Amino acid sequence: MTQHPPRPETMAETDVIDLLLAQHAMIRDLFDEVERAPAGERGEAFTRLVRLLAVHETAEEEIVHPYARRVLDGGDGVVDDRLEEEREAKELLQHMDQAGPDDPDFMANLAVLRAAVFAHARSEERYEFAKLRARTSPAERRAMAAGVKAAEALAPTHPHPGTESAAKNLLIGTPVAMMDRVRDVIRRASKR
Repeated sequence: MTQHPPRPETMAETDVIDLLLAQHAMIRDLFDEVERAPAGERGEAFTRLVRLLAVHETAEEEIVHPYARRVLDGGDGVVDDRLEEEREAKELLQHMDQAGPDDPDFMANLAVLRAAVFAHARSEERYEFAKLRARTSPAERRAMAAGVKAAEALAPTHPHPGTESAAKNLLIGTPVAMMDRVRDVIRRASKR
């Protein structure tokens, strides 16, 4: 039986930087899981990876990046660089999702995606997260962590078979559709 990573919204971290760093570690573990999975189980592991990436990146885009734009010196440039990295990874992710895990190029594309996602994570950690930690208070980081967790609670990273609820089945479909639905949920929740 496959061990599922913890749900992001139940993680103990209360500082947004610590939370995002822990999620980066979960993403690395899921890449390993996809790579090691037997061919017949690769699709399920890949779906979990796609869901976590969709929720994680969308929460960053909606909560963390806007804050970084406001408080960091050169914040627009820092965030624009991260968004360009994300765009490239999303395009490959979309292609891989459409082709499926049985595609003969799946493992080669997975290696390229892994390299892109890991490089992006290192850039976030170095150029955005470290600077955010230095330019924000613990209370600000706790508030952002609460926002990220709330967004992720509304967008589950695990499938819910037999449940037709829109909120519980939010992350079904293509990676882009998942990200759009997560974005919509975050925006609706932030208006309350």
